[in-house]
Amino acid sequence: MGPGRPRPLSVPGARLATDQQGDQYHCSGEGKASALWERTMSVRETFNPESYELDKSFRLTRFTELKGTGCKVPQDVLQKLLESLQENHFQEDEQFLGAVMPRLGIGMDTCVIPLRHGGLSLVQTTDYIYPIVDDPYMMGRIACANVLSDLYAMGVTECDNMLMLLGVSNKMTDRERDKVIPLIIQGFKDAAEEAGTSVTGGQTVLNPWIVLGGVATTVCQPNEFIMPDNAVPGDVLVLTKPLGTQVAVAVHQWLDIPEKWNKIKLVVTQEDVELAYQEAMMNMARLNRTAAGLMHTFNAHAATDITGFGILGHAQNLAKQQRNEVSFVIHNLPVLAKMAAVSKACGNMFGLMHGTCPETSGGLLICLPREQAARFCAEIKSPKFSLTKSIDDPGHCLV
Repeated sequence: MGPGRPRPLSVPGARLATDQQGDQYHCSGEGKASALWERTMSVRETFNPESYELDKSFRLTRFTELKGTGCKVPQDVLQKLLESLQENHFQEDEQFLGAVMPRLGIGMDTCVIPLRHGGLSLVQTTDYIYPIVDDPYMMGRIACANVLSDLYAMGVTECDNMLMLLGVSNKMTDRERDKVIPLIIQGFKDAAEEAGTSVTGGQTVLNPWIVLGGVATTVCQPNEFIMPDNAVPGDVLVLTKPLGTQVAVAVHQWLDIPEKWNKIKLVVTQEDVELAYQEAMMNMARLNRTAAGLMHTFNAHAATDITGFGILGHAQNLAKQQRNEVSFVIHNLPVLAKMAAVSKACGNMFGLMHGTCPETSGGLLICLPREQAARFCAEIKSPKFSLTKSIDDPGHCLV
């Protein structure tokens, strides 16, 4: 992978390695290029604050001190805090005739609750983030896509209902609030409609920082979701979006901060940064719905979405969830173009090439049978799906 190649790093259940060979795949095109998506993106202009009678210096990201899902409590701390909520991995419930019902561990973000009627299950998730890009409409889309990704990681393609959670910063002027918040809501609504669902309510409060998120709920037949616990030795891991969103949005803000820009200007140009930022924004706003559908087509055994704990943290959580004794080995990291070089120039600030850099609305990490992985990638990278272009290196993973 060149200079950005990570050193071998081992943690329980999942590790980065560069000294092994195997069948390895990264699929660099996620999200169905629907007519709605193409129409919306083709007519939109880059957000210009002055077009909305705002000061030209207005930046949405200034209404938070943390970015996207970089607001996560550290993974080891969170596990300890939530231990009291942990149920046995499998437990019997008399109301279901003694059947053994799977329960997801606390490291997984989606709950699957068997209902009392007709063999159905409630699949539900909630999530929220802070602003990570300065375009309010795109931020709304990103927030919605981020909520839905937990359902898609379960192979669920249909969402029955969404709620929106919105914290409006009390540091905004009335004009800023009245111009910006409707754009965020519209972006969230449009992404929900693209997902085939609607927003029917939620909660809006005042808060020091802007908060964007929601709840996604669906009721499923057993064949409509894939429990993330069936990986077997020999499976191949596939990642459907490149890494590096946190780096891209951070260095884009550094363009306005000379003391920070000077640290990286020898390894990246302003054009490189703008391109990576646009790619990151489009990737984050794109739904993982296509990958969720293809998980069924190609008999996926398990999956998770890559967000605030980075690829290594989420791979570790997924490995712990498995029924079989497996270890996940991540050989290479697919990264947005030039962001590996930027991360290296910044020392260990981001942890990108160590697999610990947070992502926002990242791709799905999917365990596929070895014989199906190449076909999965060929399908999702076909012209009808593929939209992502600027990636430094294809990703390589193996169970």
